[in-house]
Amino acid sequence: MGICGSYGLDSANGHMIDLVKSECNKLGAEVVIWDNKRNPLPFVGEDGCWDHPNVKLFKDMANSVDSFILSSPEYHGTMSGVMKNSIDWLSFDQTSGKIFGLISTLGGQPNSTTLNHMRTSVRWMHGWAIPEQLVMANIKSTFNEEGEIIDNALNERLVKFAESLCSNSIKLRR
Repeated sequence: MGICGSYGLDSANGHMIDLVKSECNKLGAEVVIWDNKRNPLPFVGEDGCWDHPNVKLFKDMANSVDSFILSSPEYHGTMSGVMKNSIDWLSFDQTSGKIFGLISTLGGQPNSTTLNHMRTSVRWMHGWAIPEQLVMANIKSTFNEEGEIIDNALNERLVKFAESLCSNSIKLRR
């Protein structure tokens, strides 16, 4: 299940999830993506949130999958509020023992702060983050006009990321 830390799936993070989905599909995996723009989640704790129909849809989708792809922009040294709110709706029922692949996009220089914060959240949800991770620095210059990753080494890392996500999901399938 792809969870995008931006509201639009047409964002860089949505595009990264699409690229990973494509690689996973080649390996025989089915990937579903939660669309926060089409089905926005309420803020955890706001009036009426617990009975919101999108929360039920989100949790049902999360219950049905073996693994998660989290892709978030880095804002002020951490994951986006959209990502944090999305994972705050997940509970052990949806995450315990499941695999997570982590992706961070940045407008500037690479660092792993957002990935570290997401990894910590995954541990607290009793999930397993794969060791392969993707940091997409200088994101606006990462893709060509066709939306393909320009850097071959980075593209190879994306393929290995998808392979690890799929193989580990099979190993730990509940």
